[in-house]
This record gives sequence, C-alpha cells and structure tokens, in this order.
Amino acid sequence: METELSRELGIEHAIFGFTPFPAVAAAISRAGGFGVLGAVRYTDPQELARDLDRLDELADGKPYGLDVVMPAKKVEGVTEADVEAMIPDAHRGFVQELLTRYGVPGLAEGEASGWRITGWMEEVARGQLDVAFDHPIKLLANALGSPPADVIERAHAHGILVAALAGSAEHARRHAAAGIDVVVAQGYEAGGHTGEIGSMVLVPEVVEAAAPLPVLAAGGIGSGEQAAAGLALGAEGVWLGSLWLTTEEADLHSAALTRKLLAAGSGDTVRSRALTGKPARQLRTAWTDAWDDPAGPGTLPMPLQGLLVAEAVSRIQKYEVGELLGTPVGQIVGRMTSERSVQQVVDDLTRGFERAVTRINRIAGRSAT
Repeated sequence: METELSRELGIEHAIFGFTPFPAVAAAISRAGGFGVLGAVRYTDPQELARDLDRLDELADGKPYGLDVVMPAKKVEGVTEADVEAMIPDAHRGFVQELLTRYGVPGLAEGEASGWRITGWMEEVARGQLDVAFDHPIKLLANALGSPPADVIERAHAHGILVAALAGSAEHARRHAAAGIDVVVAQGYEAGGHTGEIGSMVLVPEVVEAAAPLPVLAAGGIGSGEQAAAGLALGAEGVWLGSLWLTTEEADLHSAALTRKLLAAGSGDTVRSRALTGKPARQLRTAWTDAWDDPAGPGTLPMPLQGLLVAEAVSRIQKYEVGELLGTPVGQIVGRMTSERSVQQVVDDLTRGFERAVTRINRIAGRSAT
C-alpha cells in the first residue's frame, strides 16, 4: 500500500491511524502505518509532553503525527470561566434531571472531571503545539478546518506537513488556499465530527478540488477492500479512527464500553450534537436520544455543550451506566466484532487490499504485480 505520500513520510503502508491513545499510535507506526495522536483531551500541556515522550519510546523511531482541534479564527480574551458563565440554568437542570433519572452517582468530593473538551480553546491548543514542536512529529492535523496561518508557517519551519479535515469540496479549496499540505476527506460515515456527504461521493470531489495536493480518504473504511476503494477514487492513503478503539492496545478504561462497541451494528450510531455542540457520530444511547428529543431544551453551540456535559460524561463513564454509556464511533463499528492487536488489524487491512487489487486485475484481464 505504497503511495507518493507514504514514501514521502517514510512509511510502508498508506494507513493513517487517528487515536487518543499513545500506545495505539505507536503500534500503528511500528506496524508500518502512520499513527496520529489526538490531542483534544490534553488540557495540561505537560501531560501531553509526558505522553509524547512515551510515544517517542514506543514508536521505535517510526514517524507519527499529532491531531489538534484549533479554530482558524482567534477569539481574544475569552477564558473557560467566561464560556461556562454563558450556559443557561435550564440546560444545567436538564443534565441533572437525566443523571438523577438513571441513578448516576456523583463524583467523590474534590474529584475533578476526567473528560473535558477544552482543546478547542486558543490558549490550550497553542500550549499543545509548544510541546509538540519539541518532538519529532512529521504531520500536524487540524480537525476544525485550516489552522491559523502562523501555525502553518511554524509547522513548515520545522519540516512538518500540515493536514486538515474536509467534509466538502469547498472545504478542500479553502484548505488549499491556506497552504495546507494534505487534505483528509471525511465522509458522513465517520466517527466524531463529520459532515453530510458520504465517502463514495466526497472523496473524488475533494481529490479534484484539492489537486495537486494529496488526499486521504476517511469515513466508513475498516477493511483492506474499502481502503483499495479509497485509493481507486484518487486518495493517496486512508485515515482510520474508529477501528482502533477495540484493539488490545487501546485504553478505554471501561470493559462495558468495549462490550457495547463489539456488539454494535453499523446502524447503531447517530450523528448528534449531544457531546460537543457540533454534529458528531457516536453510539446511539438514551443520552443522545434525550438531547435529540424535540421536547428537550436542545443542545448548545460548541464549546458550550462540551463544557456543560463534561462532568456528566465523566460520571457516566466512571460508573459505566449502560443505558447512557457511549463514545464517538463511525458506522464501521459493525465490523469491530473482536479485540485484536494493532498489528493484526494492519495485517488484515493489507491482506484485504491485496485481495481487492488481485480481483480488479483479474476483472481487467491483467496479472497482479
């Protein structure tokens, strides 16, 4: 699975694996792919520094990248406390009523919420970058469009490629104009924040709009055959996220959540604003149903929703409240039926890719090479 982009980055397979777990990112890189560590959960730059040190050790010198959530436009002088003050009391009451209805215990006295979506904030994201540029990352990806121009310049000065996610051809054109190096075409099927266009339609549109920039296909890819389809549509590689959640190296801290993922089918996800305020695909639960119910107060815009539900999500995860327990995940969850090592996943992907190429060559009357 070599492409021009994979050769530029020095990896064996054009498989890019997004994950919040350093051990998974390192294992993807060791297996010949390209691990990308998600940074949004790191509110403390020193915690990120420790995990990047660990990733450096585990990756055995193999290249890897970092994914941040950084808005292109800067908002001056706004603190987390300022944003918290904007949350209506009615929404706080709705959260409390849900937690009471399902018997979710509170956190211990003095225990802080372990789940915070604050990596979107300017000062947090820039603190992450200050740490990241002290490590040998080879790719910086941004999940909220193109990062600010000075960040792109700084990354390029360190010899780091910059990638940005796109849910439409227009997004891709804006990325190209901003000086991005790689565009990730993320289809409707993907987990987490995603747009409304399916991958089969989106990938070739983005390839055309972003040309000559390389494009990675994302969303609904969980097999080598699907990876081959992405490359056949013009992509230079595939970007996978959900598939790594049930690997042996993943650290979900919840056996109940792992069981839910392994049991879920491709129709058991929903694109909801319940988690962050932006449409994000996740497991459908009583939590998402309550927020999507027209009788409720409705979700708040990002970042208010993420701050509103942070403690509640921590409590649900800590006490493994089954009816409410969920996580961002794509429709490919239906293929995630057993726990496997990262190496096994990569081996399955490459074997499936070879099968697809052999089949197409046979249909075309050519011998596989």
